[in-house]
Amino acid sequence: MTDIIDKAAMALSAGLMLLGIVGMGIVEILVGPPYSPVPMTNDAGEVVAAPLISPQVRTGVVLAGVAVLGLYAVYKIVTPLADDAATGHETVAD
Repeated sequence: MTDIIDKAAMALSAGLMLLGIVGMGIVEILVGPPYSPVPMTNDAGEVVAAPLISPQVRTGVVLAGVAVLGLYAVYKIVTPLADDAATGHETVAD
């Protein structure tokens, strides 16, 4: 069973990761070659091509999605413990 927090966490993390990986990748492809994550220079040292979206921005968006999943995991670990303590459930040890 999923509640609103579960759905929000899954949607936000999936949206951030898809935006960072697929969405920004498609934008880079549509802009055209070269497909380099770093600025390209000629023999004289001047920049002739640079990526439209910085790799640091793309990585940051993906890591934000992973961080949301991490926070969601911590929430799911802590929530049952708080529910059990509030209702007074005991666990039987073998």
